[in-house]
Amino acid sequence: MYPDDGGWTSALTHLECGRCAERYDADAPQNVCHCGSPLLVRYDLDQVRASVRPEDIASRGADLWRYRELLPVRDRANVITLGEGWTPILPLTRYGRRIGVPGLLAKDEGMLPTGSFKARGAAVGVSRAHELGVRQLTLPTNGNAGAAWATYASRAGMECLVVMPEDAPQVTRKESLAAGARVYTVDGLIGDAGRIAGQAVQDGWFSAATLREPYRIEGKKTMGLEIAEQFGWRVPDVVVYPTGGGVGLIGIRKALDELTALGWITGRLPRFVAVQSTGCAPIVRAFESGAETAEPWPADEARTVAFGINVAAALGDFLILSALRDSKGTAIAVDDQDILEEQVACAADDGVLMCPEGAATLAAVRRLRTDGWLAGDEEVLVLNTGSALKYADTLQVDRPTPLGRDADLPPEATSTAETTGTVRGRRTPR
Repeated sequence: MYPDDGGWTSALTHLECGRCAERYDADAPQNVCHCGSPLLVRYDLDQVRASVRPEDIASRGADLWRYRELLPVRDRANVITLGEGWTPILPLTRYGRRIGVPGLLAKDEGMLPTGSFKARGAAVGVSRAHELGVRQLTLPTNGNAGAAWATYASRAGMECLVVMPEDAPQVTRKESLAAGARVYTVDGLIGDAGRIAGQAVQDGWFSAATLREPYRIEGKKTMGLEIAEQFGWRVPDVVVYPTGGGVGLIGIRKALDELTALGWITGRLPRFVAVQSTGCAPIVRAFESGAETAEPWPADEARTVAFGINVAAALGDFLILSALRDSKGTAIAVDDQDILEEQVACAADDGVLMCPEGAATLAAVRRLRTDGWLAGDEEVLVLNTGSALKYADTLQVDRPTPLGRDADLPPEATSTAETTGTVRGRRTPR
């Protein structure tokens, strides 16, 4: 049970299709609209405006449940929590200055329970499913979502069935198994895992797949609520987001729209940038062509070291593309090698070691600055969506220098000259 730190009132009213706007009952388990599109959670914003002010939020616990009026759980007793939320925003001063964007900042989601931003969606999604009487959850995953949902389902006393590609990070498989989930792997992509998880749905398991239940977005939305509060109830100029299924980008945009309607933030919203890998870039291709939806990326060509964004088809593609265009943002694909180089460069400059998906945003910012899309004087916020420790095998760094038990340090180790490291054969100052 969530600790009692004051009143608890969710302003939840109903669910609404993100495409055709048909209304659905929020107090029964729901998946997608009859038209096949995601359902979005709606709130009585007049009630929120009348009952709480931004300064009231500041007195609450430092977790995502501080925004309870804009979250869907009606009774605090149904909150399943591991202390998720309120991750830091870190200035990337030296790295940002070196690439020509001195106002570069990163929101570090790797500090969350289960090591990724997926904990947000799982916390709210599992809590609401628990409240609605769901007892068996299933989902396909590229790794981190499965680990998160399995962990929160365990805490709620629910069953969880996870299907993931064989190439998903090994640690996420082990996390899911440790949490007691039934875990299956498939020789293919997340879409293939989705087909198999769909068989469990036919047998009565509730689908918690990306955008196939309404509440994962609400958990991810809290990134946007936190960003606004951490910026003093304003927003940065640009938000750069690694995009696979795109739930986080959709959620952040939804949060800022709700805060604007409440009058808690004013002025222009950030320009949103969706970042994908050149190995799997359906959103980028659709954005560049002017399409309203994205054609699936060929499954036999989809591959990237940033495994979390290796999503050939996104159910919420139209919502992602709308957020980009409405905000005068853009979509960009970056090479895997550039991702790995910027990952190490940022860690060396500022001590922030991002996961590959987060590092993809760094490669994108560098490219956007070089191409002139960024002028260099903007406040640019990138999202690091997980801990790099889950992808330790992908780090491109030199080997340590071995020494014998009785050896002395070599002379160069204690030199006061600038030390260097090697990234893909390139000497880079440290």
